Amino acid sequence: MNDQTIRDVLTRTRRIALVGASDRPERPSYGVMKYLLDQGYEVIPVSPKLAGKTLLGQQAYATLAEVPGKIDMVDVFRNSEAAWGVAQEAIAAGADTLWLQLGVINEQAAVLAQDAGMTVIMDRCPKIEIPRLGITR
Repeated sequence: MNDQTIRDVLTRTRRIALVGASDRPERPSYGVMKYLLDQGYEVIPVSPKLAGKTLLGQQAYATLAEVPGKIDMVDVFRNSEAAWGVAQEAIAAGADTLWLQLGVINEQAAVLAQDAGMTVIMDRCPKIEIPRLGITR
C-alpha cells in the first residue's frame, strides 16, 4: 500500500468502527482508539463484550450491523482468520475502507473487500501512519 493511498484514507475518514475494541488500557486497541479520538476522529467501539456500555465516552456495539449511520473505515483488531468475517460485515455495512491492523493479514478478506469497491490497508496501524505521514486534522 502506497503512502498516498494511506494519506487519502486517513484524511477523508471521519467515522471509524473499531472492531475488537477493549476496555483494558494495556491493550493496543484501547491505545489506538484513544489516539484516534484525540486526533479528532469519531471512533465507535465494536465488541460483543462491551455492547451497551461506553468506552472512552463512546457507545459500544456488538456488531458492525448495529452501528447506526455511515461508517467510513473499519479498523480491525481481530486475528487474521477473523478478518474474513469482518470483511463481509464491513461490506454489508457499506464501509469505504477495511483497515487490518499490524499482524492482521488475510489476502482473501482483502480481495473480497476490494472486489466490493473498498480500499484495503493491511498490516498497518493508523497510530503509526498518522504521525509518520504528518497528517493533521
